[in-house]
Amino acid sequence: MKDITRINHVGLRVRDLDVSREFYGKLGFEFIVGPVGPEPVAIVEHPSGVNINLILNASKDAPRKNVLMEGDMKYPGYTHIALEITDYDSAKSNVEALGFPITGEAEYNGAQFFFIRDPDGNVIEFHQPARS
Repeated sequence: MKDITRINHVGLRVRDLDVSREFYGKLGFEFIVGPVGPEPVAIVEHPSGVNINLILNASKDAPRKNVLMEGDMKYPGYTHIALEITDYDSAKSNVEALGFPITGEAEYNGAQFFFIRDPDGNVIEFHQPARS
């Protein structure tokens, strides 16, 4: 469908707005508004234009397990977001300096990527495309 121009936002279900705002704020996301709407939702946006809707209806007593990424059963669904970066080593150093553990990293056909998790176990990939 030619009418689609880009991804507008990604929705992530989270437990605690303050904790999530702090985490995403450290990655450079600015708080826009929230909570708003029936879910409710808070919106954060990075200066690059990446927009994340923090959906604030996660059950507080739910196990801290990402059912899409952990365990033997592989449920269908969105498993992660990938944020494109320009300098792999710099981005990785910055993330480590923030105290966020790297949960995986790889290289494929010249592309490099590493992963972290937010406080609710949502996976974030930092992806540097292969250089031409």
